Amino acid sequence: MKVLDRKLLRDLRRIWAQTLAIALVLGCGIMLLVAAQATQRTLMATKTAYYDRHLFADVFAPVSRAPGAVAGELAAIDGVAQAEGRIGFYAVLDVEDMAEPAMGRVVSLPRDVAGMLNRPLLRRGRMPDPDNPDEVLINEPFGRSNGLEPGSRFHGILGGQLRELVVAGWALSPEFIYTVGPGALMPDDRRFGIVWMNETAAASAQNMSGAVNEITLRLSRGADARAVRSAVDQFTARYGGTGAYGRDRHPSHAFLDGELQQLGALATYMPPIFLLVAAFLVNMVLTRLIALERTQIGLMKAVGYTTGEIATHYLKLAGLIGVAGVVLGSIVGWWLTDGMLFIYQEFFGFPFLVRDTGTGPMALAAVLGLATALLGGARAVWSSVRLNPAEAMSPPAPPRFSRGRADRFISWLALRQTSMMILRSIIRWPGRAAITLFGVSASVGVLVASYFLFDALEVMTDSVFTQSNRQHLTLTLGDSAPEIAVTDALTLPGVMQAEGGYAVPVRLIHGHRDRLSALQGHYPGATLHRLVDDDSRPVELPPQGLVLPEMLARTLEARPGDMIAVELMSPPREVLDLPLVAVIQQGLGQEAHIAAPALFEAMRMAPRVTHIHLLADPAQMDALYAEVKRTPALAGLSDWAEVRRQFDDNVSENLLMMVTIYTIIGVLIAIGVVYNAARIQLSERSYELASLRVLGFSRREVGYVLVGEMMLLTVLAIPLGWVLGTWFAEGMTEALSTDMVYIPFAISRRTYALAAIAVFLAALVSVLLVRRRLDRVDLALALKARE
Repeated sequence: MKVLDRKLLRDLRRIWAQTLAIALVLGCGIMLLVAAQATQRTLMATKTAYYDRHLFADVFAPVSRAPGAVAGELAAIDGVAQAEGRIGFYAVLDVEDMAEPAMGRVVSLPRDVAGMLNRPLLRRGRMPDPDNPDEVLINEPFGRSNGLEPGSRFHGILGGQLRELVVAGWALSPEFIYTVGPGALMPDDRRFGIVWMNETAAASAQNMSGAVNEITLRLSRGADARAVRSAVDQFTARYGGTGAYGRDRHPSHAFLDGELQQLGALATYMPPIFLLVAAFLVNMVLTRLIALERTQIGLMKAVGYTTGEIATHYLKLAGLIGVAGVVLGSIVGWWLTDGMLFIYQEFFGFPFLVRDTGTGPMALAAVLGLATALLGGARAVWSSVRLNPAEAMSPPAPPRFSRGRADRFISWLALRQTSMMILRSIIRWPGRAAITLFGVSASVGVLVASYFLFDALEVMTDSVFTQSNRQHLTLTLGDSAPEIAVTDALTLPGVMQAEGGYAVPVRLIHGHRDRLSALQGHYPGATLHRLVDDDSRPVELPPQGLVLPEMLARTLEARPGDMIAVELMSPPREVLDLPLVAVIQQGLGQEAHIAAPALFEAMRMAPRVTHIHLLADPAQMDALYAEVKRTPALAGLSDWAEVRRQFDDNVSENLLMMVTIYTIIGVLIAIGVVYNAARIQLSERSYELASLRVLGFSRREVGYVLVGEMMLLTVLAIPLGWVLGTWFAEGMTEALSTDMVYIPFAISRRTYALAAIAVFLAALVSVLLVRRRLDRVDLALALKARE
């Protein structure tokens, strides 16, 4: 082994604690990069394979009623590779041992399913017998949650008739990776399921023999999707088409893409913070090490070592720190990837995973990790090794101090001597203090940016479940009904208050931009279901005109005062030109809003309702559920207490895990920064601190000089970290928001306080560990070191 390599190992052994601290900080960044990218790439590959193998459609076109042969005519449109018609509708389901009604999305199955679009993947049992109208296929999560094994029976209200259905098997489908019922916010596998029924049985239930009400299309490679959708809309308008839409507006695909987008944001925003802090730490450690070995560098040059060899030696040290961080981060990142993929597979119900090899993220992590360490050490190495031998072998010139305004101010404070030493040390070595400030503030910023998600969730939860939706239940009608239906709902068991609402599918057009959405008509004086913004303020709808959520307005590039063309996708099927009056912040739901009287006036029709909100007596809920199960006009029911529980269980659990990981990461940054800074302080000031002991200062007073400086810098860094964390949170708000969910920007005082406390305690523990080493310093050796 070469002499310099043996010296390298000795140096690593001597600074192993600092090396480990830096490797942990660097490893955190590598871990996030590897885990987020590997998970994202695996999910993308899985999604692509799942879609391709089971022919997930590219375009969906709902209609009121069209002849079965319409699919063949649509297949002739340029760019369409395959077109199919089917029957789809919602139904109320009655499952044994469940008092409340469930909902089902019924989809027809052709006799030959081999080449059908959105083909279900059989997971258990068998396909339904085409000659048995009562046999159905159900999605696996619904079957598992309700114990509906193949051969089990349950009831459903289909076309106004109560039918007993037999489970033939369980299946999964790329069309229903994320299954959410009407009015729900999260999947509820117990109360909402997918039911595949033989085509003839579905047609009989809906009185649609020889007809279809949904058309799905697969496009050829390179087809113009926008042109195809426009052609489909023109063709299906005569059949009551409500607007063709692509995968980007399909709820399951849109949510899955939103998750992939958030993983990409995680890999983009967070790792650079850790890499930058790690680069500063490498610079700190190497600068101190090279300063201590200044004379040795001069001797090495004098005996013939070149500047390049010496520089390479110290860069090797930086590189080994980088290698340690990359290896540690990659191992933990790969382990974290397995855990994340397990959660995603369970949540989305993927039947398989196309696991990415991870070589891409690993290679990128290795390059970034090594580059971070080498760049961090490059400046320290260059500033020292370029000295000529004579200059390097001479001790460095002592620092020159002059009494400036800061010194006079410190003297004016009349602090005790140890406190004045702390302040003077910070003022005379501002660069060293700045690095510590930056590192600690970065750790505070990471914690603020992660804890802020709890605040955003709290705002969304309060807005949706406390301020906006005060009802117990929402009944979804199969077809719109006159306002008298609200009065009829008051006769249901236990109902104390009922309010109606109206929604119509529309296409919103502004300039060259358009978006399929729903237009919600709000009746004046409603108290159960209100339009509320993310600041929990009720929105007063204007007598005329639209109110849009910010994300939807941004998509349309529309501002208050602009005219929006509202194309009604159901009768009377005309275009309304309405002014955009206001834009609001709304976390969940990206629909347009209008006062119901203005909407019906523009549509020239009597007021109607599509859903009814109920406030009911909790003691009579079972009787109410039983009556709902016997009501044929209903297509579904939303129990808001259950929706809230599902939302809390799904979101809070995943968010808690994410925040726990970020807390550990933020604390590791603080430990790495403060521990390294304190160790360097102890090395540089051992002569000074030993002198204080000889002069009669107690161990407590001498330790106060070391601990006090680090903790003062920590306290000063906390407000900077709050500012940095606020900036991070604003960036995450934009990065994590999707077309379906807007993350509100809200940071509470609690978040700032928790981040500050966590970092302060981590810094205190780190500096106290170094403080223990101060007690073991040999005073005689420390005083002789200067000689």
